[in-house]
Amino acid sequence: MNRGINHGEDLPSALLSKLYASIRSEPFKIPEDDGNDLTLTFFNPDREGWLLKIGGRVKTWKRRWFILTDSCLYYFKYTTDKDPIGIIPLENLCVRELQDSSKPFCLELFSLKAQKVKACKTEHRGRVVQGKHQSYKLSASSEEEREAWVTAIRASITKDPFYDMVSIRKRKVTSHTPS
Repeated sequence: MNRGINHGEDLPSALLSKLYASIRSEPFKIPEDDGNDLTLTFFNPDREGWLLKIGGRVKTWKRRWFILTDSCLYYFKYTTDKDPIGIIPLENLCVRELQDSSKPFCLELFSLKAQKVKACKTEHRGRVVQGKHQSYKLSASSEEEREAWVTAIRASITKDPFYDMVSIRKRKVTSHTPS
């Protein structure tokens, strides 16, 4: 089957013998799918690209690769990273353009309920911890990029009906309390 594949010539027999011995000693195996492969999650994202993100504790801007898919915003240090360093579920969040004196073309993810944004990140030791952000400030490279991100994020935001139902019930209870 390998005759004539080397610019019309056969491959050297020593090379073929080594290749055969290598395959025989260590057969090629298709990895089993354990359901934990995040690469499938990121296969067809709604949007992806570089954004600057301001840190939670240390307020410095860091360049991160963002992937928007399945109503979540994932961010990575590098485009080649397999696992995200942070995940922001877009459930019950809002997004808006933001004027910031330190960076142009900013946008902000926040909760209308003035609560911490539900999110998680991976610490430098590999431990996953809950995020502590009241909001997430991001900066795009241009006005067009910012508009595209805001539009894509708005389309991905989901509302948890149970959350809304509890909020309505809470308002009713507090409005009926005698003064």
